[in-house]
Amino acid sequence: MHIVVEGALVIVLAGVAAIIIALSIRAFRGAGNRNQDAQDSRLIQETYQGLSRLEERIEALETILHDRKREDHGK
Repeated sequence: MHIVVEGALVIVLAGVAAIIIALSIRAFRGAGNRNQDAQDSRLIQETYQGLSRLEERIEALETILHDRKREDHGK
């Protein structure tokens, strides 16, 4: 179970790092046009939504593993 949690943590941290890098590049690049800003915002929203779904799936896997472990100890 620890492997799943550690793997999830790595994925979430990688996603957060990607968002920070994207925002940093945008800040250094300066003010872009509105179309680029809209695309950047959409990309960040999609990344956030994907990470949220990933978090839900990981929680579901943790629940399944926890239930299996409890069943194994009950036998």
